[in-house]
Amino acid sequence: MKPKHTNNRPSHSVFVVEGEGDSAYWTKVGSAWAHQDGEGFNVMLTALPVTGRLVLRVVKQEAAR
Repeated sequence: MKPKHTNNRPSHSVFVVEGEGDSAYWTKVGSAWAHQDGEGFNVMLTALPVTGRLVLRVVKQEAAR
């Protein structure tokens, strides 16, 4: 079943981050769309990380193009 999004473009990118500080390694593993009520997100992952932490970051206008 395909999730319904009000906007085809995701509001956030999802990354798995391993390490800390300047030596951290960031890998994009998906996208997220904010709920209309602002209370949560729909998250679609293209990979399932087994280590590290998930970080959601707002998509920048330049990167979205």
